[in-house]
Amino acid sequence: MGRAFEFRKARKMKRWAAMSKAFTRIGKDIVMAVKEGGPDPDTNAKLRAVIQNAKSVNMPKDNIERAIKRASDKNQGDYKEVLFEGYAPHGIAILIETATDNNTRTVANIRSYFNKCNGSLGTSGSVEFMFDHTCNFTINGEGIDPEELELEMIDFGAEEVFLDEDGIHIYAPFENFGAIQKELESRGIEIISSGFERIPQVTKELSEEEMADVEKLLEKIEEDDDVQNVYHTMQEQTD
Repeated sequence: MGRAFEFRKARKMKRWAAMSKAFTRIGKDIVMAVKEGGPDPDTNAKLRAVIQNAKSVNMPKDNIERAIKRASDKNQGDYKEVLFEGYAPHGIAILIETATDNNTRTVANIRSYFNKCNGSLGTSGSVEFMFDHTCNFTINGEGIDPEELELEMIDFGAEEVFLDEDGIHIYAPFENFGAIQKELESRGIEIISSGFERIPQVTKELSEEEMADVEKLLEKIEEDDDVQNVYHTMQEQTD
């Protein structure tokens, strides 16, 4: 198995850990998708993908519809995607994806977390190059041979395809999202969820004490309402 498989395995138990946080994230994704491409999922591929993700974390249909309606309101503020980069203690690189309607607030908060936990907020481009920006899809694997699918999806940019209890997962470079989404939909294959992740090219093993130092910073960052995703180069336990 490749890096995408190991990355997913390590993050699986942490992903969407708090349901309320998951709903907050998706709510912002809906706003950004509607502002960008309109409220009709039939003509807005990005919104279609967000709705699939909402269903995958059991977000009620009424919540989804209300979020789309609010996002369509001209008085609804927009969210801007802002990327933060820095270092935690012990040389661990951290990449933070945020969606904010107040960049001044977000910058101040993120900087304070690094300062309080002996880390350092870096400049744009300081650690982003250490991560591969990928897209991913989880599909219903019933009646589908993963190996055969992988051979077919290579033509659309897929780099890694594997099966687990959640379904078949497809990973590819970020820029191939649209081509793969279109092909899966044209085949009538059920997409359970999809999204984007940043997979560290190299990870660093730490002692338990050092890991605790890094986790302290990660927890503060992840609790912030403006934060969508956090990635790092610390080697995580998969047992």
